[in-house]
Amino acid sequence: MRVSDLMTREVCVANPQETIQQAARLMAGLDVGMLPVGDDDRLMGMITDRDIAIRGVAEGKAPLTKVSEIMSHAVRYCFADQEIDEVLQNMADIQVRRLPVIDRDKRLVGILALSDATTAATNGEAGEALAGISRPGGQHSQTG
Repeated sequence: MRVSDLMTREVCVANPQETIQQAARLMAGLDVGMLPVGDDDRLMGMITDRDIAIRGVAEGKAPLTKVSEIMSHAVRYCFADQEIDEVLQNMADIQVRRLPVIDRDKRLVGILALSDATTAATNGEAGEALAGISRPGGQHSQTG
């Protein structure tokens, strides 16, 4: 099974020039904790509720701070035509629950969440990915 079979295709994208307040309101309205950041369909970064809390509020940034100032620029992603078991293993290795999905022209085409994969996984891949994602430690940093 391929990522394109399971991914969510309708993805709201934050613009890097929007404010973190606008991004937070969009997240609240969509009931999500992360948004891809892009210009048109080009993925430029990611912003999470945690980014807003740690890189924004905790560092005294104003609500009118631009998304581009606190977003994560190093983005992990997968391709729409990849096999799901390969991507689930990668999600476990890098300890993430969601990945933006791009096509081979590097245009954003969706989001893959671990929960999307659990509905179709039949051989334990999703459980293995969750175990890997949930392990303590890892190279997580809110300072870079």
